[in-house]
Amino acid sequence: KVDLPHDWAIEGPFEMAIENETGKLPWEGIGWYRKTFTAPADLGDQRLFLDFDGAMAQPKVYVNGKLAGEWVYGYNSFRIELTPHVKAGEKATVAVRLENLPQSTRWYPGAGIYRHVYLTTAPATAIAHWGVYATTPRVTDAAATVQVETTIDNAAKAAATLRVTEEILDGEQVVATGGGNVSVPAGGTKTLTTRIEVKQPKPWDIESPHLYTLRTRIHRGNELVDEKLTTLGIREIQWDAKQGFLLNGRKVVLQGVCQHHDLGPLGSAVHTRALERQIEILMEMGVNSIRTSHNPPAPEFLDLCDRMGILVIDELFDIWKLQKYGKVNGYNIYWDDWHEKDVRNFMLRDRNHPSIIAWSTGNEIPELGRPDMLWVPEKLRELIRQYDTTRPITAGSNDPNAVRNGFEKAIDVYGANYHLNSYDATVKALPRMPLYASETASTVSTRGEYFFPVSWNINEGFYNFQASSYDLYAPGWAYRPDLQFEALDKHPRYAGEYVWTGFDYIGEPTPYNQDQTNALNFKDPEERKKAMEELAKLGNRAPSRSSYFGIIDLCGFPKDRFYIYQARWLPEKPMAHILPHWNWPERVGEITPVHVYTSGDEAELFLNGKSLGVRQKGKPHAYRLVWDEVKYQPGELKVVVKKDGKPWAEAKQVTTGQVAKLEVTADRTEIPADGRDLSYLTIRAVDKDGHTVPRTRLPVDITASGPVDLIGICNGDPTDHTTMKPADPAKASIQVFNGLAQVVVRSRRDETGSGEIRVQGPNLSPTTATVVTK
Repeated sequence: KVDLPHDWAIEGPFEMAIENETGKLPWEGIGWYRKTFTAPADLGDQRLFLDFDGAMAQPKVYVNGKLAGEWVYGYNSFRIELTPHVKAGEKATVAVRLENLPQSTRWYPGAGIYRHVYLTTAPATAIAHWGVYATTPRVTDAAATVQVETTIDNAAKAAATLRVTEEILDGEQVVATGGGNVSVPAGGTKTLTTRIEVKQPKPWDIESPHLYTLRTRIHRGNELVDEKLTTLGIREIQWDAKQGFLLNGRKVVLQGVCQHHDLGPLGSAVHTRALERQIEILMEMGVNSIRTSHNPPAPEFLDLCDRMGILVIDELFDIWKLQKYGKVNGYNIYWDDWHEKDVRNFMLRDRNHPSIIAWSTGNEIPELGRPDMLWVPEKLRELIRQYDTTRPITAGSNDPNAVRNGFEKAIDVYGANYHLNSYDATVKALPRMPLYASETASTVSTRGEYFFPVSWNINEGFYNFQASSYDLYAPGWAYRPDLQFEALDKHPRYAGEYVWTGFDYIGEPTPYNQDQTNALNFKDPEERKKAMEELAKLGNRAPSRSSYFGIIDLCGFPKDRFYIYQARWLPEKPMAHILPHWNWPERVGEITPVHVYTSGDEAELFLNGKSLGVRQKGKPHAYRLVWDEVKYQPGELKVVVKKDGKPWAEAKQVTTGQVAKLEVTADRTEIPADGRDLSYLTIRAVDKDGHTVPRTRLPVDITASGPVDLIGICNGDPTDHTTMKPADPAKASIQVFNGLAQVVVRSRRDETGSGEIRVQGPNLSPTTATVVTK
């Protein structure tokens, strides 16, 4: 028995023989899910559906042994009708078969019914599934026009004459109404278009994401037949070739990250709180936009972005018709039969979200370099325009030649992946097209790891299957954050950037990834050959099972890089961050460079009270302050920052003592007893003064009692093979990595009380934290 959503692969174990690129987890193979239920006795003429938010992959749905329907694309949502296969008041067994084929993905996809599934009833005459479409064609301070298209399905044997009402609610108050009458033939469909004026609208904005509710009802005479609620955000977006992106008439620089869909120790199984927590952490860094690389996200993600004020580039595919990166079982083998259906479901499901500012048809697609295949993106454009004309179409391109080979005719906004040296040419080639950096940096690092001597060569800084956190190192096609900042500052036509990636994710552990697909980012044949040879040497020996690209590690703990982005994206926030930590007993008297990230413009560094000099932003380092000649001595490293000549921020690193105890803190100490909500607990190894001891690696045992279950453990180490979903919900073990570890607990349905999480390490007293369920 399992609870949905469910990812069977995250249950492990990790296996060295499994490819690094997909996370060394057992995601391949066939899985079955079965559930027996009793159909409603009063079903009458109602229809019965199963609505899947996503199932990985190739789901086939059987009812009482008969195939009721199927889908292919594991990231898309779909509906299966059960009505012909069940009888009112009788039991029915639903069986879902899933199959994940080898060589079908280049990152961890998860496995199973990993998103929500709903058993839905609808009358014979009903508002269609995803059948309400609201847009805001005119928005001013005085009034906004809301256009609503409502599609009605009539599966009854007789025509239906209906009255449709549209009400816009602000909280509980109806602020505007509209509607009309419509006749729908038997077995047919009709769409009614209504325009409604909202006076003095409250706009949806990233700073104040105000949401209305659109309540759509259909009546037959005085009888209410069906009702649907749709979230509505009143806002105006514009992409401009000179100004970039505008929201409600105001230029907004896109401060974005790319995000894969997994949730670290929870795998791909969707948990709303886990998604919310990720967005909260990203917003603390200054993120205002997310690109859903490289697939449709969970609906809950988009709901959260609507509510929290995050702009979204919603991406549909990683593969079109041509095979990509040697994946013989990629989406291309299903393209002919399925792409139109996938575009339809993707668009109908997502088009009401005010957070979405562009539709991305794909990422680094081989067709972009093939003029003879440009009919593919042109067809995708035509399909998307059938469902939405209010947002531009884009794609992530890693081929600089795509700006002049005809591809630009299939998009409205050009997205550039990497290739900073092509920015000048792109600006000249596309003078009237808006531009943005759709994938940037790909700097790699491991939280809390630093290697010496420090080199500014991007190909160095790697040791023992880890990457130095000086934030200077990247694969050959990529670069450190500073260079991207410089390129954007020199090319203000680019609307902003989407860093690869916000969080570490399972799989694709470049530079320790034996998969060679990333080498295709090199356009120079000699560079590509060299990179492939270096990757081939790794074979399957690397233990790495998750990425190093994240600004934030797999647990959600910020790496040093977090602060260089925070300094740039939140320039009015007084902040400073020093790296590295200051526990180097083996380096006394040796050169140990110190870097500072700050939103100020100059800083003075002190070691044990002695000034090591003042640095100002500019040449040679415009985005970080660097002291290259610091000789390590234990004690206190302190930076005092000024901005415009005035005190701005301070930060320090201290040499800690030995580990004296463990501290456990919960991000939320009270959660609903709904069987879904989560609390994330951070385990810290600290000295007697409460300082985190940065180089600590020690095993800890975790137990849970009361109405909470352990559902995830993690430490942010990309090489750790501890199963992240405990087999026993009451106990687990994990190693503290560089001073930190994490445990995730979930409430139990309808069980209230105090849950106690107890943590103990060798020769240390046990520590407890309490999470109350209500």
